[in-house]
Amino acid sequence: MNVTHLECALCGLRHEANALHNLCRECGKPLLLRYDLELAAKTLTPGSLAARDSNLWRYREVLPVADETNIVSLGEGMTPLFKTDRLAATLPIKLELYIKDEGQNPTQSFKARGMTAAISMAKELGVTKLAVPSAGNAAGAMAAYAALAGMEANIFMPADTPRANIVECQQTGANVTLIDGLITDCGAIVAARKEEMGWFDVSTLKEPYRVEGKKTMGYELFEQFGGAPTLLSATSDASSFVNGREGRPVGGTDGADRSVRAPLPDVIMYPTGGGTGLIGMWKAFDEMEQMGWIDGKRPRMVSVQSETCAPIVRAYHAGERFADEFENAATVASGLRVPKCIGDFLILDAVRASGGTAITVTDAELTAAVAEIGALTGIFTAPEGAACLPALRKLIDQNLVQEGESVVIFNTGSGIKYLEAFQ
Repeated sequence: MNVTHLECALCGLRHEANALHNLCRECGKPLLLRYDLELAAKTLTPGSLAARDSNLWRYREVLPVADETNIVSLGEGMTPLFKTDRLAATLPIKLELYIKDEGQNPTQSFKARGMTAAISMAKELGVTKLAVPSAGNAAGAMAAYAALAGMEANIFMPADTPRANIVECQQTGANVTLIDGLITDCGAIVAARKEEMGWFDVSTLKEPYRVEGKKTMGYELFEQFGGAPTLLSATSDASSFVNGREGRPVGGTDGADRSVRAPLPDVIMYPTGGGTGLIGMWKAFDEMEQMGWIDGKRPRMVSVQSETCAPIVRAYHAGERFADEFENAATVASGLRVPKCIGDFLILDAVRASGGTAITVTDAELTAAVAEIGALTGIFTAPEGAACLPALRKLIDQNLVQEGESVVIFNTGSGIKYLEAFQ
């Protein structure tokens, strides 16, 4: 393990690496892991990846867990990247359009990435009881990984969470409590009871490890855009589902023209609730730059939210670094129904530093986009992921995405877990 310490993302205070932490002991903001990247780069190179296991733990040098026997894994990561030519043809300008399908993770969402890291570290640090507030997918992932690790899982979810998520947690042995309220209300219960009950709180960004699992999406994009001599690459048109090791390199059949393009997309469209995926990828790009994998050119990060729950979008356009709680938050995309997130400043910093933007869509637009994407690609997206398509069209109308650029839409989960949204 190359972890050197944990660092407060706001005040910079250093925290020891081999101990349980939630938030910064001084300012109460999220902690981020820091690595000896010079040491990591000696063995973690683009050329080393071809021979490694096909899961996110292939990036071991920049992930936590000292003892590999403590890794709790269901084979997460290495999700396919599809080049969606038919969907791209519906846009008013010519783009290279891709969908990163995180619905093919265990538990059918990107949340599996975060939980494999969080639960593995909990095991290494001697935790036996876990608690999490969740709008659905994080709960399902925690329940599954806690079950595999033999840990007690205590889950608090809004009562109107999609039933598939509730049943998933119950059937994997978790203690499930439904709350009349929002995820923030669930979080308040966990915070109030965790000391008494002996729970370790694995709320979004209230522990430092979930973001480490999420950041691997950035490393995978590097590979899939031809940054490494592997077969982990985009497959065209989503006409058939393939695993992440098959398909063709984006830069050509043999990757020979990689030198004429950056091994990353121009734009990343990311549906933003708690924002750990966006924050994590930005952290990954920083690590890759420090290790010499990429130069200073990074994707423009676009935060996509529902117009009825848009704290990040509102703060971005107001020029604020922190986002106030969004009152009366409501959206059928339950993963976007996060009225206040503790990582708000990290999201906003990444969006601004990348030259990106933040944008909203309506619930009608995002639900219609699920059907459009499905009919043209065969991918049944979560409403959150589908929100990125109408958002992209708005960016094109605003001349914020240009002809010929490469754009990746992140589908953060499978639509099968959101059936109530389509009734």
